[in-house]
Amino acid sequence: MTKIFKFFLVTLFPFFCVFSQTQNIITPEGYILKDVELLGDYNIDKKTALQLMGLSIGQKISSQEVASGLKKMWQQDLFADIQISKVITPNDEIILKLYLKPSLSLLKFAFNGIKKGDEDNLRDKINLNSGMTVNDNLIKVSQQKIEEYFVEKGFLQVSCEAQTIPDSVNNRKVTLEFNITKNARLKIKEINFSGNQSLKDSKLRKVMKKTRQTGLRYLLSSSKLIEEEYQKDLINVINLYKQFGYRDASVVNEVVSITEDDKLIIDIEISEGNQYFFGEISWLGNTKYNSQELTKILAIQSGEIFDETLLDERLNMSRNQDDVSALYMDDGYLFFQVNPIETSIDDYNMIDLEMQIREGKQAIIKNIVVKGNTKTNDNVLMREVRSLPGNLFKRSDIIRTQEEFNRLGFFNPEALGVNPIPDPQTGNVDIEYIVEEKPADQIELSGGYGGESYGFVGQLSVAFNNFSTKGIFDKTTWSPLPTGDGQKVQLSAQAYGRRYQNYTLLFQEPWLGGKKPNAFTTSIFYSLSRPDITNEAIENPRQLNRSGFSLGFGKRLKWPDDYFTTNLSLNISDYDVSNWTNLFSTFNINIAGVLSRSSVFNPIYPRRGSKFLLSAELTPPYSLFSGIEKDEYIDMPEEEKFEFLEYYKIKTRGEWYTELASKLVLKTSFEFGFLSAYNDAVGIPPYERFEVGGDGISGYSYNGSERIGVRGYPNETGSGSEGGGGLISGVGNEGQPLYSKYTAEVRYPISLAATTTIYALCFAEAANAWEGFDTFNPFEVKRSLGAGIRIFMPMFGLMGVDFGYGFDPLYNGQKPGLVTSFTIGQQF
Repeated sequence: MTKIFKFFLVTLFPFFCVFSQTQNIITPEGYILKDVELLGDYNIDKKTALQLMGLSIGQKISSQEVASGLKKMWQQDLFADIQISKVITPNDEIILKLYLKPSLSLLKFAFNGIKKGDEDNLRDKINLNSGMTVNDNLIKVSQQKIEEYFVEKGFLQVSCEAQTIPDSVNNRKVTLEFNITKNARLKIKEINFSGNQSLKDSKLRKVMKKTRQTGLRYLLSSSKLIEEEYQKDLINVINLYKQFGYRDASVVNEVVSITEDDKLIIDIEISEGNQYFFGEISWLGNTKYNSQELTKILAIQSGEIFDETLLDERLNMSRNQDDVSALYMDDGYLFFQVNPIETSIDDYNMIDLEMQIREGKQAIIKNIVVKGNTKTNDNVLMREVRSLPGNLFKRSDIIRTQEEFNRLGFFNPEALGVNPIPDPQTGNVDIEYIVEEKPADQIELSGGYGGESYGFVGQLSVAFNNFSTKGIFDKTTWSPLPTGDGQKVQLSAQAYGRRYQNYTLLFQEPWLGGKKPNAFTTSIFYSLSRPDITNEAIENPRQLNRSGFSLGFGKRLKWPDDYFTTNLSLNISDYDVSNWTNLFSTFNINIAGVLSRSSVFNPIYPRRGSKFLLSAELTPPYSLFSGIEKDEYIDMPEEEKFEFLEYYKIKTRGEWYTELASKLVLKTSFEFGFLSAYNDAVGIPPYERFEVGGDGISGYSYNGSERIGVRGYPNETGSGSEGGGGLISGVGNEGQPLYSKYTAEVRYPISLAATTTIYALCFAEAANAWEGFDTFNPFEVKRSLGAGIRIFMPMFGLMGVDFGYGFDPLYNGQKPGLVTSFTIGQQF
């Protein structure tokens, strides 16, 4: 308030002085203006002065007209000072004498006493330009912005002095210098509370999100005092009291003091007041549902601590959508309103409430409009809409539609919005959904050079996630490729030196035919493995060529609910092997079925929901109809037994996301899988097994085995004469037929912007692999702890790094210790 008063005083003082003079020099009846004389270092002529004042020679003027004219001159911002005097002639004529001091013009400005980084930031903040008029107001406002900038950085005792230096060539132009003294940065040493009998200091400090005292507990938090944030935190303190029934709680006094060692101590005095409780709750105006049903939904009992936040949540918008409003709005009552009225407070601070309800009539959806989809076609969005025209309005359908928009991955989840446009007269409502496109295509690139023996090492993947085959011949849809139909095209290549290369091309249509959510997926792949290429002494190096394709068909189910999907695919691959001792040429034809359920709608940073997957991969049981006896299989070479691979593989995976606090998320998950044989005499093939350990992406797998990442354990730690692959279990290059994995991970976002999502995490992980169920022990696992960070940019996908410490020795007795794992294009 003091600063505002000073501002007006500096700005308007000259005008008040001049105006008071004009009141005394001219009578109310007025005089004829004979002439105007200009004095001082003026830069205008008489004609211009009269135009600026809105006066003319020969005009009869009063004191009010002179004051108005002077005000107009001030408003032109051309003068630093204007003074007026008068000469009255015998003929009732008046001559006005104006003393004018022109305003100074800004030539340039500079800062003294600060670093270049601060200078650059301040230039943007104060926004001064050459040619601007330099006056007291401009200087004061600039000083204020400079001081505010440093106060926000913790320099509460900053001072800024300004001086104008005339130009040597033109004395009306000046250089404006700001001499800044930051003084010591003041951090908050202590935040103390008094008067708080019910809540501990530590609990109150915890809700002060932006005002933190120094200490190990708040190591990653700022301990600066920013007035605006501090006032918000005081409100948080009072809101916490209200959650415990102290609705009269208030801050009665606060003192900020500076210690001798330039630290801040904040003392806050609290008046708690009385604690209140819910009393009797009654309902008025409800005809659709009886009072007993509404009380059950409200789930608040007499005698519970009075919490306005809880009451509002149970009435209007609970996280689980089980509030009173949801009951009505899911039955079309868009115009439903409930207003809790306090009817009495007894001597025991029990508050009786009457819930006054206005049900209104049921609303019918008339039109659906989507705005903001500049790339994605309307039909892609409209097929995800659950709130259809002609149906009753349902709040749950609105929320589910937004979740489905989010699941597409084409829009900024923080910008999704909905705008119901009701017409109370007709009972109809238009639903307007708001979306904001974000880049959906991704490129994933990592690589390096492994020397002459290996060559290039790395991988490249390009994914177009909102592709349109229909738009190939329509140039208006190219951006830079045809987009808008939600189809996916992905091309990936991987090279591990000259020893291994893999190429994959995939196409997916999520709505085959455009009428139902039936997905079609097809892919082809080719890989080349030559592990001996670095050993010139071997005359017949090993080589494995693997190629194949797959066709898949997926469907969204309606039972048990429409979060379930199923997928069935035909997979064919050929293994062409040369000079291998324990691998051989073979052919794999299998059918894979997947049943999955997902209630996670933000794939980048989910805060709630779960995922579950159960899959089965089955080859034909050739041995059961081959006519060969079991005894004959025992002595049969493996390349004859597995001319066509024969096995079945079962896997299951579950993930749960729980928001522990605002944006702080706990992820828990498990995985389990096993490979088995139809015929024990045939046994399990050396292909399609599980390799457990490492980051899950480094290195390569040449025999079709799956890599199961376990942070805190290194890549390629298997044994065997033919290369790694066993990793944790150490079984040579084939992997193991059974594994399990368990993960707990806590995440917190650093940025949730549309262009970049960044979050930090800490994790506990455990996994192992076994030869079969006879040796399986779910508690005999390799454990690790660690922390990491993830960065998602729409163009480059998900990238991350983890630092994990493995506690348990590997199969060879080696202790893994601290291991760094990298993530590219996947989530653990």
